[in-house]
Amino acid sequence: MEEQDIQQATADDGTPIAFAEQGVGVPVLLIAGQATGMHGWGPFADALARDFRVIVYDHRGIGESGLGDPAAYSTRAFADDAVAVLDAAGVAAAHVVGHSMGGRVAQWLAADHPERVRRLVLIATTSGDRSAARRDPAAVADLLSGDRERMLPLFFDDGWAAAHPADVDRFFTRVATRPALRGHFAASRDHDGSAVLDRIRGDTLVVHGRHDALTPVSHAHLLAERIPHATLSEFEARHGLHLDTPEVEEAVRAFLLPPGQRPAG
Repeated sequence: MEEQDIQQATADDGTPIAFAEQGVGVPVLLIAGQATGMHGWGPFADALARDFRVIVYDHRGIGESGLGDPAAYSTRAFADDAVAVLDAAGVAAAHVVGHSMGGRVAQWLAADHPERVRRLVLIATTSGDRSAARRDPAAVADLLSGDRERMLPLFFDDGWAAAHPADVDRFFTRVATRPALRGHFAASRDHDGSAVLDRIRGDTLVVHGRHDALTPVSHAHLLAERIPHATLSEFEARHGLHLDTPEVEEAVRAFLLPPGQRPAG
């Protein structure tokens, strides 16, 4: 992602939430995954900024945002932080794109604050870890190891990662304390949005990789079945498909653009 001036929102409990924006047009709020900073969106955000006003932010406890109380972290509370960002940016309603834990947060945002969400995109996410096929324990262990060499194959194609080291570095680089990391893991682990999926009213695109070891594709099938007005797009990809699979960015762009501006085909 291009360097942008960092702005600050203030959450309900007074915690500062850092955000940045680029581009002009209809606002698109990008909600990052567990313990991932705003700059991890990299080329995905840059590409969308050609057509939209793209807003990214650091979750509390990550990067330039304040810590708050890690014991109180939850995906529903993180959704309130997203509302604070929209308020600070002067945005009444935005398209919302959430990746991984960010997709869990986006479910609460769309259910609790439907007036703030235009269209919704859920990438590599779930309504809850226990809602469909169980995560691969070895993959979870690799994720929690903090070892980039172990985590990298969970997210990205080997060839793409070798050709895009700067994007890989931006995605995995984070500034966070141990309490914040534990809080993020607990918030993601404890998420259960199954009871509110039918409250999501906006058109929704569910995007998932068939080779996602962290969130099996059956979780995407459940989301697409339970959310009204949802469609599912599957790709031959892993958990970080929004970065290493160009067709994902193309599908998201086509979904968010007005009908008259969408690519043919």
